[in-house]
Amino acid sequence: MADKPVRADKATAVEGLTDQFRDSAATLLTEYRGLTVAQLKQLRRSLGRQTTYTVTKNTLARRAASDAGIGGLDELFTGPTALAFVSGDPVEAAKGLREFAKANPKLVIKGGVFEGKPLTADEVRALADLESREVLLAKLAGAMKANLSKAAAVLQAPLSKTARLAAALQDKRSSAEGDSVDQAA
Repeated sequence: MADKPVRADKATAVEGLTDQFRDSAATLLTEYRGLTVAQLKQLRRSLGRQTTYTVTKNTLARRAASDAGIGGLDELFTGPTALAFVSGDPVEAAKGLREFAKANPKLVIKGGVFEGKPLTADEVRALADLESREVLLAKLAGAMKANLSKAAAVLQAPLSKTARLAAALQDKRSSAEGDSVDQAA
């Protein structure tokens, strides 16, 4: 009978992890062996509010990933594992982990899941090298604005050419009339 509460606790934990796997934009797996509690606290703060960093047992995490329909992670669930569930921008979370790992080499990025597909550690680092969503959107908006400005200039050019031509013709007519008046006088 003593086993039932433990199993119920494990089932609840798996259910919670499964929901986090499903609700997250990305999940990044790390090994935290050798980090102090203070360093883990600092890591959680550096990841921001849109990322939840959870230390969990590998068997529970493996079962939760399977229940969430995510495969290809079994080989990553070795050693002490912590999961970074990202509800915001995965690029920012990957950058946060990479920067923290540079300062604290004991943090090892194992891999992750992005849009339901498993990622290797190298792919997570490549994700961290991307620019943030906001920067990419700003660049896209700037490029679109530049193209719109060019299009407006192209569309405006015939009108301005026509206006300059009309002004030139009027000047020519005025000077021709002025010449004929001078000749008549």
